[in-house]
Amino acid sequence: MAETLAALKLLHRGVGGNPAERRWLDVHLPAYRWQLAADPVTAPLVRTAIGGSWNATFVTPTPTPRSAPAAPVAEAEFAEELAQVRGTPARTAREDLAEARGGPLPDVLRRDDLPARTADLLEWTWTTAVLPSWPQRRRTVEADIVARTAQLGRGGWAAALADLRPGMRWLGGSRLQITAHDHPPRQLAGAQLMFVPVTPRQSWVCWDTSAVRAGRYAVVYPCSGVLAEAGRARAPEALGRLLGPARADVLALLGAPKTTTQLVALTGQGLGSVGRHLKVLFDARLVQRRRTGRSVLYFRTEAGEVLLRAQSEMG
Repeated sequence: MAETLAALKLLHRGVGGNPAERRWLDVHLPAYRWQLAADPVTAPLVRTAIGGSWNATFVTPTPTPRSAPAAPVAEAEFAEELAQVRGTPARTAREDLAEARGGPLPDVLRRDDLPARTADLLEWTWTTAVLPSWPQRRRTVEADIVARTAQLGRGGWAAALADLRPGMRWLGGSRLQITAHDHPPRQLAGAQLMFVPVTPRQSWVCWDTSAVRAGRYAVVYPCSGVLAEAGRARAPEALGRLLGPARADVLALLGAPKTTTQLVALTGQGLGSVGRHLKVLFDARLVQRRRTGRSVLYFRTEAGEVLLRAQSEMG
């Protein structure tokens, strides 16, 4: 659901922050705009729910912690989260929308079917614009989780949260600033705080207010493991002479953890070639690997970082 809402927010904004987002918008934005043009209620509903500086709370349910799902399971879990949005009481939805708008709702939104309309649009976004690329999105999210976990182990919370989202920083003393806006602090002793990466450059905070789920909070943030784009900087020439250009390119791409499949897509090399390069780099202790879900992620070791940095400074 978080990935789908982030995609919907990107569609609403209509401007991509990188080439991958712009290509995605080229494909899906016309159909999205047609959807809104055909419905005089959903367009103002979306603007009010996610178009301002504050999201309507019922649109951002807090995720339930799970292990990394396979694609068929993800569909079932999305349906479960969608049902939560669809089942929001009409009065609660209107109150959340009024809070997001910062004032009374226009007449067009004073109705009881707002949760159902919101769920319908989220379901369309998931089915049309997210599900077809879900396996790649999931691998990217998993790569970010591995990278953040490594940062946490090396530098503590301050390092892991340094670039999570604008306005967020670790203050020490069990205090976390999540936004630059002036809001009263919340005491979360005993609560569950989750960090949820999404691939679009979107971020928000969500929490559950129901008696059943009270005490669960989440920070949704843009992950750092998105595949590099065409025109990326190649490995230093000196490193290419040392390792061979193809192997050096693989090492250069592993600043953020990636799967073999991602490396094949980025380098244009065959699966067998990438696998052989990774084995050599792994045996030389220049890369390490870690299994997450069904994927194996590769990332540079400290020795690999030192080697790349030294060659970059020379070249």
